[in-house]
Amino acid sequence: MAGQDVISIGCLEIRYLRDGAADGAAGMFELTVPPGATSPPAHSHASEEMLYCLEGVLRTTVGDEVRDLAPGQSGYTLPGVVHGFSNPHDRPARVLVINTPDIGAQYFLDIAAAVAGPDGPDPARVVEVMRRYGLTIAPPRGSTS
Repeated sequence: MAGQDVISIGCLEIRYLRDGAADGAAGMFELTVPPGATSPPAHSHASEEMLYCLEGVLRTTVGDEVRDLAPGQSGYTLPGVVHGFSNPHDRPARVLVINTPDIGAQYFLDIAAAVAGPDGPDPARVVEVMRRYGLTIAPPRGSTS
């Protein structure tokens, strides 16, 4: 995948800079999150994930910690820790994301296809894709399951 190709998942945009899935190494992409976005569902995976905010403000949740990342600030998620993000602010947020090992651009292409179906997003298909790539969706907050 070329470094300038944009993958759109609903209102999110992902531009891969390095796809590390083929060699099991780190991957890097730019993620743009528009105002009001509340996706993806809280999840965990075996990769460590680093975020660096380039512009706007991105709200991150890592475990029980909720934090707004402003330009120049970074965040880190250990493997297996539940995390997610949103943008409740009034302008787009753009962050650099590094996953090691990388899940790969194909994951995002598969998620994009599950979201862009003729009948709208297919939640069951989204869950299936996430599981296929080793992501575990977290139970809703407050749930005992």
